[in-house]
Amino acid sequence: MAENLKTEMRHSWLSNGRRESVAEHTWMMSVAAVLMAPHLQHPVDLGQTLKLIALHDIAEAINGDIPYFEESARKNTKLADETEAMETMRGMLPAASGKLLLELWREYEDCETEEAKFARALDKLEVQHQHNLADLQTWTEQELGLVYTKMDRECAHDTALMTLLAVIRSRAEKKMRQAGIDPIEIRARLL
Repeated sequence: MAENLKTEMRHSWLSNGRRESVAEHTWMMSVAAVLMAPHLQHPVDLGQTLKLIALHDIAEAINGDIPYFEESARKNTKLADETEAMETMRGMLPAASGKLLLELWREYEDCETEEAKFARALDKLEVQHQHNLADLQTWTEQELGLVYTKMDRECAHDTALMTLLAVIRSRAEKKMRQAGIDPIEIRARLL
């Protein structure tokens, strides 16, 4: 079932013009975790963080990906549907493995540990980083505004993450300016 994440496409595009899979998003988050962990203001257990990252979107193997900005009935029931999917997967595994799978997914969703906070921040940062690599024509109007609204809350707890956010945001703004879009105007519309 986890193989489904290799073919479940997201609303993110790669630099070569192909859509990104959930598995590719997860892999890029893992690379970012390995490289960023030594710089964090609040240290994390990297092994635990990588477990959370590996399984954070596993419910999408059953339910599919729902873009952050989507407004729909399925978005409104996302957590309940994912909880049901996780229970289904837990039931497919030996008891100890199923319990571990569910515990890791819940840790990520609850976002109380330093590892979960780090993983969730990387989830948001990776999306914008990937958008920065893709052609601007793949961005929706909403995604222009998400440059200023999607990452801050998840990164605010750590100065290293805020520094990375500033770099990623700066690259998004550069991309917008090169396309004739004024980032200041986009930001002003959000206030």
